[in-house]
Amino acid sequence: MIKFLDLEKINNRFRDEIDLRIKTILDKGWYLQGEENEIFCKNFAQYCGTKHCIGVANGLDALNLIIKAMGFGIGDEIIVPANTYIASILAISQNGCTPILIEPHINTYNINPDLIEEKITPKTKAIMVVHLYGQAVQMDKIWDLAKKYNLKVIEDSAQAHGAYYKDKRTGNLSDASAFSFYPGKNLGCMGDGGAVTTNDDELAQKIKAIANYGSDRKYHHIYKGVNSRLDEIQAAVLDVKLKYIDKDNQRRREISKYYRENIKNEKIILPTAYNEDSHVWHIFAVRTKERDKFQKYLVENEIQTIIHYPTPPHKQNAYKEWANLSYPITEEIHRTIISLPMSPVITDVEVQKVVEVVNNYE
Repeated sequence: MIKFLDLEKINNRFRDEIDLRIKTILDKGWYLQGEENEIFCKNFAQYCGTKHCIGVANGLDALNLIIKAMGFGIGDEIIVPANTYIASILAISQNGCTPILIEPHINTYNINPDLIEEKITPKTKAIMVVHLYGQAVQMDKIWDLAKKYNLKVIEDSAQAHGAYYKDKRTGNLSDASAFSFYPGKNLGCMGDGGAVTTNDDELAQKIKAIANYGSDRKYHHIYKGVNSRLDEIQAAVLDVKLKYIDKDNQRRREISKYYRENIKNEKIILPTAYNEDSHVWHIFAVRTKERDKFQKYLVENEIQTIIHYPTPPHKQNAYKEWANLSYPITEEIHRTIISLPMSPVITDVEVQKVVEVVNNYE
């Protein structure tokens, strides 16, 4: 079976380095808010091109903390793509804000900036963009709208570690960006982990305090905070893997290019890229009207796939109040999307087999 994602194989490449860093942590006996966290956050901020990085417990917390620190709450609206993982929308709801859903481009799956302005009201406080599947959103119109209406811009960069828009990386395209380091991400740890990046000094300090029980120093609490911290072991793992992410992302580009140049099946709709050098291909998602049949066929031919995502957020029971809403482009994507194997450790032979099997699908 060609695995969709072989995490054991991915992480075994760094086993010796990770073992050494974990041994150092065990020898020190310091597991939270220590040197490893400081090192990784400094290095990741530098990688993204931002002044600050705050390590937190996971990607959802990162989004939650940004919205909370910006002071948004009940009655405030935040624009967000309808086509996204539910975490983007949960963070808005969990802060008491109202998510305003915007349809995506059918070919890139990212939010369509041309549809945003008509949804802006006096209650709108921010635009949240999601760099879905590893492709950065086209940000020019987003920035123009934010400036025109005095809105904050928030990035959900959970799937786009290392992606570029023009001369800037994701994480440095907004007022603040949330990252997830879930194990399957392009930069993944060995558990849960997340981070916020920003160039705003005041916002960074506020997020850091809120994430630590609202404390700016021990036993001194200035906010009604939460407990959301990146532990030392996960920080060390991430710092090891950060050194290799550009190489891994380049391998993903090579695989994507091969898929897109060699899959020739009229039943399969291939993804598109704005720029070959900026997309990091966290997911290689194709579309087909016969998804269930196609997925069964691939399994029979020893190829594992995953559906990202089978049900859009506005059709989930968690948002049953939206049950009657219609977002036809989003719904079309969620009915037809299926992700082929994509990781830096897939071999050329495996990639060729995927292409051959897909091309033989009838």
